[in-house]
Amino acid sequence: MSHTLPPASTATPLQTHRKTHRKTHRPSAARRLRTTLTAAGAIAGLSVLAACSGTTYAETQVPVPPTTTAASNPPVTPVSCTNATQSYDPLPSIPASGSISDAAMKKIIDRGYVTVGVSADTYLFAARNPLDGKIEGFDIDIAKAVAKSIFGDPNKVQLRVITAADRIPLLENRSVDMVVRNMSMTCDRWNDIAFSAEYYRSGQTVLVAKPPGATKVDTTLADLTGKKVCAPTGTSSLDKLRSVKGPIPVTAPNHTGCLVLFQQGDADAITGDDTVLAGLAAQDPYTIVSSAPLITQEPYGIGINKNDRYFARYLNAVLAEVKSDGEWKAIYNRWLAGPLGPAPTPPKPVYGRR
Repeated sequence: MSHTLPPASTATPLQTHRKTHRKTHRPSAARRLRTTLTAAGAIAGLSVLAACSGTTYAETQVPVPPTTTAASNPPVTPVSCTNATQSYDPLPSIPASGSISDAAMKKIIDRGYVTVGVSADTYLFAARNPLDGKIEGFDIDIAKAVAKSIFGDPNKVQLRVITAADRIPLLENRSVDMVVRNMSMTCDRWNDIAFSAEYYRSGQTVLVAKPPGATKVDTTLADLTGKKVCAPTGTSSLDKLRSVKGPIPVTAPNHTGCLVLFQQGDADAITGDDTVLAGLAAQDPYTIVSSAPLITQEPYGIGINKNDRYFARYLNAVLAEVKSDGEWKAIYNRWLAGPLGPAPTPPKPVYGRR
């Protein structure tokens, strides 16, 4: 079963009628609120409807609290880490599934599908299609590439919607086999879990009003002196914004809230990870993501249980193949080329972790 992004007009509740960046030309807050609530209700209804219909892949699971407790975990020996993107050497070649003897992978193979922790609200990376209720995006296609390698069928996945806070506990207690949820590789996280090689490089940037006829802008935070720039409360993006002299920080509960402020004229720009801003730009054609160098670097890796080194090596062989045969660029262009431009060179893997 193929999964394609629906036309922007069918899934972008926040893009209606916005003609310019000036406040006086934007639709009223009340109209936007009615539009957003109506669309949200429709999406929720479609999601319930989809849950009742048959699918060709394993049923998507809803989040449940992890069953492990801190007291039951043995003391963690800190991992020596000077480069968080360094993963284990890939297998020399991708083996036939029937020849794999590794216990963790045999459990996946015997089960008949791979369980994957994902987001359901990160537009373009992992979000529900309002037409059929299925989750789709860049991260989902990466997960499906793994399933295709193991089973010969990209739909042999069970997508489990999880929060950011769920990611490490659910890997530790093996409630999921892997997490593909725009998860940054950090040395601290290597103490608790393991990662594949880097599969996407994200970073903080800004979203601004799109000048008429423009296809590219190079706006930086420093260029926004005296301008109101929105970032969600409690985020590293807001911390970085406050560290830059010139812009006037404004806040909202999340990036969608920032977009509402922006569209109402109460913010002149939004800052956050380029992956998130790309999703906002896809919902509002009168915005554009800056092409200036990223303010921070956020390498994304596939998270797995800390003890699954063979699985990590298998994943690295799959990712190497996906990057070399053009599939990575095809996935990128399918989801991200619109707001971010044509696919760049895939992230270069770093191996040699012991």
